[in-house]
Amino acid sequence: MKIFPAIDLLDGQAVRLYQGSYEDVTVYESDPVKVALGFERAGATHLHVVDLDGARDGTLANLDTVKAIVAATHLFVEVGGGIRDEERIRTYLAAGVGRVILGSVALRKPDFVERMVATYGADRIAVGVDARDGMVAVDGWKTVSQTPAVDFCAEMLRRGVTDIIYTDISRDGALSGTNLPLYRVLREALPSMHFTASGGITYYDELKKLSEMGIWGAILGKALYTGALDLTEALTYEREVPPC
Repeated sequence: MKIFPAIDLLDGQAVRLYQGSYEDVTVYESDPVKVALGFERAGATHLHVVDLDGARDGTLANLDTVKAIVAATHLFVEVGGGIRDEERIRTYLAAGVGRVILGSVALRKPDFVERMVATYGADRIAVGVDARDGMVAVDGWKTVSQTPAVDFCAEMLRRGVTDIIYTDISRDGALSGTNLPLYRVLREALPSMHFTASGGITYYDELKKLSEMGIWGAILGKALYTGALDLTEALTYEREVPPC
């Protein structure tokens, strides 16, 4: 299992939202590059970045910050948030981003996802599936669709997607633990899909169990910023995975 420390960008700062609410924002660091360098010094090789401005209004307000993180570190950086067209995919990949994450557009335009995977490769295009009560949520988690998340993951697999970042919104930012039974169901339903668990991971035992069940990756956010988890220790739960 690969460990991804996370940086959420809002107005150029490293922040965390509580369950996706822009009304409940905690700013942890005004310099996200400093945060990324700290993660790298702790031993991380991968980084998960979310452009919250992009997710909310479709802008590229944090592109320079993403570029600065890529330039300052040797991390494999994946980026999501507001990526809705091929131009933005090209922009991020040209900036040195290792993988882009498609969110709302994947639900609305699955044909587009299939074309992007065919064009850039399954290793460069991932899909973010954010779910509330088992249903896919879009538009920065504001809209809950009538599409069951497991069915949607299966559809993405048929479209050529091999990597899904799955977030249980109810657990995100709550420091209450992640939804282990959910990830077991996903793993058993779609064993060939690389799932990255996101949302609420708070305890080392969860990392151990996610790894043992064959989950491909784990994203660590608020637990790192509050000190509930130490990144260096969390990284001891990594195991070898296929290269990105």
